[in-house]
Amino acid sequence: MSSSKHSKELRRLALSVLQPGFVGTVAPDWILRDIGDGLASVVLFARNIASPEQIARLTDQLRRENPALIIAIDEEAGDVTRIESATGSTRPGNFALGAVDDTDLTESVAADLGHQLRAAGVSLNYAPSVDVNSNPDNPIIGVRSFGLDPKVVSRHAAAWIRGLQSAGVAACAKHFPGHGDVAVDSHHGLPSYSAGLDEIAAQALPPFRAALDAGVRAVMSGHLLVPAHDPHLPATLSRRILDDLLRQELGFDGLIVTDAIEMGAVADRYGIDGATVRAVVAGADAVCVGGESAEEATVEVLAGALVDAAAAGDLTEERLVEAAERVRAFADWSAGLGQAAPVNAVSGDIGFVAARRAIRLTGPVQDALPLAAPPHVVELVPSTNLAIGKETPWGLAVPLGERLPGTTSVRVHHQQWETRTATLEGSVLAPASGRPLVVVVRDASRHTWMGRALADLLSARPDAIVVEMGLPGAAVPAAVHIFTHGATAALGVAAAEVLVGARQA
Repeated sequence: MSSSKHSKELRRLALSVLQPGFVGTVAPDWILRDIGDGLASVVLFARNIASPEQIARLTDQLRRENPALIIAIDEEAGDVTRIESATGSTRPGNFALGAVDDTDLTESVAADLGHQLRAAGVSLNYAPSVDVNSNPDNPIIGVRSFGLDPKVVSRHAAAWIRGLQSAGVAACAKHFPGHGDVAVDSHHGLPSYSAGLDEIAAQALPPFRAALDAGVRAVMSGHLLVPAHDPHLPATLSRRILDDLLRQELGFDGLIVTDAIEMGAVADRYGIDGATVRAVVAGADAVCVGGESAEEATVEVLAGALVDAAAAGDLTEERLVEAAERVRAFADWSAGLGQAAPVNAVSGDIGFVAARRAIRLTGPVQDALPLAAPPHVVELVPSTNLAIGKETPWGLAVPLGERLPGTTSVRVHHQQWETRTATLEGSVLAPASGRPLVVVVRDASRHTWMGRALADLLSARPDAIVVEMGLPGAAVPAAVHIFTHGATAALGVAAAEVLVGARQA
């Protein structure tokens, strides 16, 4: 083979293992050109989605270049949502489903999502998160997990995967080997999971084994250090973790895809190009890129880095061919999955049914509910991690106001609370004088300022109703405490219904 022909074939192989995002609601010329040159996958984010009709047109446009193209999305159908980022998810997320603990319900919710994604032309969903949220201070997983118990997470991971794939969309179990017991957000730094081999095997790995048993054909690696398996390299870049543990010990022979390769945990240390090469060398078959770096130049740099590494012998051509073949095999399998599944309409209701079942209440409910008058709602707003779209609305004031006209509200951020004397009296407590006060928090036990603010408000108004839309923490002395187990739009509606007495609490 001539060197130019060989170089062209290497570039085709390199493109085939990349899974880039792009900007816009129509496909840019460079993406279409790269698909023609061998790009085998693309990833959709909220910036690519305007309406169901538009996304179907976009995926049709992309597949005209390659009918077998893998079109992925990062849609957890919870606090992390792309398909409904403008409105908030009409389904409860994983933590709420785990709280209900009805695997048939979990399977139905995931199947309903699958029908929506399939209608949009999506063939791979980077979900579910099967991490066990064993560290309550975890800044990145939280309500994205089905729970704190490996058994609960395992059975719901399996049910969610069965449901999604029954609708013709491939699932992806993440973030291997388990991102639940860390205290650092991998978007910004390198988390470490310092447990020993036995604890990892008992705590973090069971949900991945359950996912494999349920038929998952894609696993996403996490950007975290797991010293018991590899003291030097993050999981995404570690042959010991991707090959020895996932391939050999767990017996997985499907597609290994990386978490977004531009995340700080790996890109800050090795560069986005260095991390890409190291991931493929370690055993990753596909490299996700483009949450933050959605540009033609980025794809060119990464493809070029893979070609150069293959030419230099740092990445064997055999490994690159193996990765490309796994991508091709997954594309064929996922296309068949879509063709074999029955075409059913999205029910539009199962998400709200599930959200209502996830609500839990404590305190003198009969005395305080339903609300006797329109309340004042105070929403204490945390800064969220990058996985959660900043544009995604959450909270209780809007759905409550729709059901109880006259409801007023204020949102308070950390910085505002620092000047809390004025805030407390002016916009927070004064409008609630002579009226019910509802305080909405999100992971109050994880945000020190929010815990202090909540304590101040309850000191002034012991009759306040507290709605926790994150992880339930220690009980606080509120009149009534409502736990939603997540902050999706559906869970906000369900909590509002409880407050106005629209359903049996």
